[in-house]
Amino acid sequence: MYKKTEYQLTFVEDFFLPFGGKLNKENRWVRLAEVIPWWKAEEKYAKSFKNKLKGERAYSVRIALGALYIKERLGLTDRETVEQITENPYLQYFIGLPEFQEKAPFDHSLMPRFRKRLGANIINELNEWIVLGEQKRQSEETSEEDDNDDDNHDDDDHDGDDHHPSCPASKESPSESASAETKNKGKLILDATCAPADIAYPTDLGLLNEAREKLEHIIDVLHEPHKGKQQKPRTYRKRARKAYLSVAKQRKAGARKIRKAVGKQLRYVKRDLEIIEKLVAQSSLSLLNKNEYRQLLVIHELYRQQAEMYKKKSRRIDHRIVSISQPHVRPIVRGKAKANVEFGSKVAISVVDGYALIERLDWENYNEGITLKESVENYYNRFGFYPEAILADKIYRNRENLAYCKSLGI
Repeated sequence: MYKKTEYQLTFVEDFFLPFGGKLNKENRWVRLAEVIPWWKAEEKYAKSFKNKLKGERAYSVRIALGALYIKERLGLTDRETVEQITENPYLQYFIGLPEFQEKAPFDHSLMPRFRKRLGANIINELNEWIVLGEQKRQSEETSEEDDNDDDNHDDDDHDGDDHHPSCPASKESPSESASAETKNKGKLILDATCAPADIAYPTDLGLLNEAREKLEHIIDVLHEPHKGKQQKPRTYRKRARKAYLSVAKQRKAGARKIRKAVGKQLRYVKRDLEIIEKLVAQSSLSLLNKNEYRQLLVIHELYRQQAEMYKKKSRRIDHRIVSISQPHVRPIVRGKAKANVEFGSKVAISVVDGYALIERLDWENYNEGITLKESVENYYNRFGFYPEAILADKIYRNRENLAYCKSLGI
C-alpha cells in the first residue's frame, strides 16, 4: 500500500536534534534536498504499486530515492548506506525524516526494491526536471539583474539627453542586433562512456567451468526424486574440475593449452545438457526454482555461442554472454589505454552549461554517432532553440550528421 506524502520537504528549522543545535542551511545535503522535485518523483513512484489500498504502508519516495542517491554519490554498499544514514543527521534530513533517530530508518534488504521501483527512466526524467528547474531559476535571476541594469541606464541616459540632445534615444550595436536575430544559442557537448557492471573479468574457460558446475547442481536436483530407484548419471565432475584447474592455475597459459581446455569444458557442458534433457523426460522442470530455471536457459545460449566461436576460431559473436548471473551485460570495446574492453551499459551523455543529461542507455554496443540527431532534438525540446555549436569526437562527424547540422545552422 502506498499513500502520498502531503509535505515532502521539511524545513531545516523544523528538523529536531536531540543533542541541541540546528542544521547548517549551506550544507550540501540540505541544498540538494531543496533542488530535487520530490513531488514530481512521487507521481512516478506511486504508479509502481499495483494495490494502493491494501497491505503494509510503503516507504515514501523521498526515503527510497534519497537512499539510492546517497549510495551512488558516496559509492557505498547497501549495508553501509543504511549505517551512514543512521549516523548522520544531514542524511536523515535528506531522506525526509522529521528528527534525528538512532534506529535505522529501514533495512538494507529494501534497497533492491527501491532500485526496482525507481528505474532508469524515472531517474533520467528526474534529472531533466532538476536541470530545467535550475536553468529557469538562473534565467529569472539574470533577467532581474538585466532589468535593474536597464533602470540604472535609463536614468543615466536621461541625464545625458539634457546635455546632448543630438544623441539618438536608442542605438543598438551590430553585435546586439545580430544576437537578437540568431536562433541558435548555447553549446552542446556530446560523448559516450561505459557504466561498468559488477562482474568478474570473464574468460571463455571460466564461464564454461561455471556453467558446468551449475548444470551439475541442476542434475542433482532433477535426480533427487529417483534417488535409490535408479543409478545417478555420471558427470565426471572431479575429472572436469581437475582439467580446469590445471590450466587456470598457470600464470601464463599458452593459446593452444587454453583452446584445448575450452574444448574439454565444452564437451563436459554438452554431456550435462544431454543428461538434463533425459532427466526432464522422467522428472519435471517444476523441481527447479526460478533462479535455477533461468540459469539453465542462459547456459543453453552460452553453450551455443561458445561452441560456435570455438568452431570458427573466433572471439566475437552477437549478443555475447559474459556473465551467467547477469546475462544482459555486454562487452563494450572502448579502445582505452587502461582497458580495451569494458563490461556494462553504454551511455550517451550530453552536457549543457555543466549539467549532464543521459541521451541513450543501452546494454548493447552501438555507434555513438547515431545519437547526435536525437540529442539535438532533445536540446530543442528542452530549451526552445538549437545549439550554436556541438563539441564532440570525430566519430560524430559523419556526412549525415554534418549535413543535418548545416541545415540547422549549427
